Amino acid sequence: MSLVMRRTLLGVAIALLMFLVIAPFYWIFTSSIKLPPEIIASTPTLFPRSFTTQHYDNLLGGSPFLSYMGNSLLVALGTMIITVILSTLAAYGLYRLRFPGRRLLFRVILITYAFPGVLLLIPLYGLLSDIKLIDTLWALIVVDITLAAPFATWMLQAFFRTIPMELEEAAALDGATRLGVIVRILLPLAAPGVASIAIFAFITSWTEYMFASVLIISDANRTLPVGLAGIIGQYQIDWGLLMAGATMTTLPVLLLFALVGRSFVEGLTAGAVK
Repeated sequence: MSLVMRRTLLGVAIALLMFLVIAPFYWIFTSSIKLPPEIIASTPTLFPRSFTTQHYDNLLGGSPFLSYMGNSLLVALGTMIITVILSTLAAYGLYRLRFPGRRLLFRVILITYAFPGVLLLIPLYGLLSDIKLIDTLWALIVVDITLAAPFATWMLQAFFRTIPMELEEAAALDGATRLGVIVRILLPLAAPGVASIAIFAFITSWTEYMFASVLIISDANRTLPVGLAGIIGQYQIDWGLLMAGATMTTLPVLLLFALVGRSFVEGLTAGAVK
């Protein structure tokens, strides 16, 4: 196969992949600015023939969407921050400290992904009920950390393994504590890995539906996935409102990727090679 042919096939494959990724977002956004008759028309339109902001007006002014988004942001940011702190300390302890059962403990951490999350629903509900956390955002933060921290710990160890021990020894000779070594030396060197687990924890929490639908009872504490599901009626669906909500829901994730997306990709590729 010639070089031109290979480049052509590669370009076609990349274009197809971009289409598969971008097309759903384009369709959701364009549907959110169409008038209702055009949305439900039997012949779909690729380019909007009408334009309206009524769906966004109804979403922001006539529904508790902003309250749902605020709850999701609190839960996602809380999960991200706590997961980064816990997984960093756990990864450092597992791969720098020497203690009996270290390898076994690492394997046990990954066992949590061997079982479907639904199996943990009843035990976690009972536990959170005993400590009076049902129908609180803290319940969702605890659950999301449980889901994200094991993988984050496993991923971060790939970066800590590549950092020479001599750097820590030199810092210790200068009087740095273990916490100082982690904050001033390890975290800057493992920045792509930290960015990767931060985005992973944020998205895990942002898109979680099952636990949020069970552990949250009151409408005031609902998160976006559960709140958007409430827009779907039993006999009628306001597609324009639903598409506007889906568009607004993707904005924080797109913004996060725009800010640290490069570090996320570097973290994934570096973790795969190291």
